[in-house]
Amino acid sequence: MTTEVFYTHAINPVALDLGFLKIHWYGVMYLVAFAIAWWLANRQAAEPGSGWDKEQVSDLLFYGFLGVLLGGRLGYILFYQFSYVLQDPLYLVRIWEGGMSFHGGLLGVLAAMALFTRKYRKSYLALGDFVAPLIPLGLAAGRIGNFINGELWGRPTDVSWAMVFPTGGDIGRHPSQLYHVALEGLLLFAIIMLVRRAKPATGTLGGVFLAGYGMARFSVEFFREPDAHLGVLSLGMTMGQWLCLPMIIAGLAIIVFARSLAATAGAKA
Repeated sequence: MTTEVFYTHAINPVALDLGFLKIHWYGVMYLVAFAIAWWLANRQAAEPGSGWDKEQVSDLLFYGFLGVLLGGRLGYILFYQFSYVLQDPLYLVRIWEGGMSFHGGLLGVLAAMALFTRKYRKSYLALGDFVAPLIPLGLAAGRIGNFINGELWGRPTDVSWAMVFPTGGDIGRHPSQLYHVALEGLLLFAIIMLVRRAKPATGTLGGVFLAGYGMARFSVEFFREPDAHLGVLSLGMTMGQWLCLPMIIAGLAIIVFARSLAATAGAKA
C-alpha cells in the first residue's frame, strides 16, 4: 500500500486561542448544530396549522440539548468505555477530554421527547416527525468537527482521496468523517425533506430518520477504523454496526405502523 496521498491533514483544532481560553472547532460545531436545529424548528413552527409556538420550540431544544449531552456521554461510557470508567469513575464527568456516542445521544433525545410529550400533550409520533428534519445537518456539523480534530479516521486505503491523519500513522486512510457528512447528514436530510413534501402518515418521518441513519452509519462503518479497544466484533461487524441494526428495524417498523394507523383511520372516516 502506498503512502502517497491526496491530502495530509494539518488543520488546527483550535479556532481561537486567547491565551487564557481556547475555543475549539469541535465546540463551535456543536453550537452550529444547535443553531441549525433552532432555525429549522422555528421554520416548521411558523408554517400554517403547525400547532407549535416559540415557547414550545425553545423548550423542545432545551430538552433535546440535555438529552444529547447526558445520553451521548452515558452511551459512550456504556457502549465503548465501560471497563475504563470502572477503573476511573471520574472519567464519566470529564467531558472535556472527549467521548460522545450518537446512539447514546439518540436514546437521551428519545427520553427527552417522552418528557416533552407529557408536558405539552403532544403525540409522540407527531413529535418524531417534527424532530426528524432537525437532526441530520447537525450531525453533519459534528462530523466536520471530528474531521477538523483529525479523529475517528478511516481504515487504511490507497484511493486517490486518501488522507494521512496525525494520529493515524504515516499511511493513507479513508476520510470517513466526510463520508458521515455526506450520508448521515446531507443525503439523509434531503430524503427526509422529500418525504415530508409528500405529507406522509404521522410517524413516517421519524421512522425514515431511524432507518436512514442506521443504513448510512452501517455503510460508513465498513470504511471507518474500528475502535482500537473493541476491534471488529462477532460476524465481522463493528460496535457501530451492531448498534445500528435495532435502529433500522425500529425505523422500518415505525413506517409500517404509521401507514397501518393511517389506513385504519381512513377506513373509519
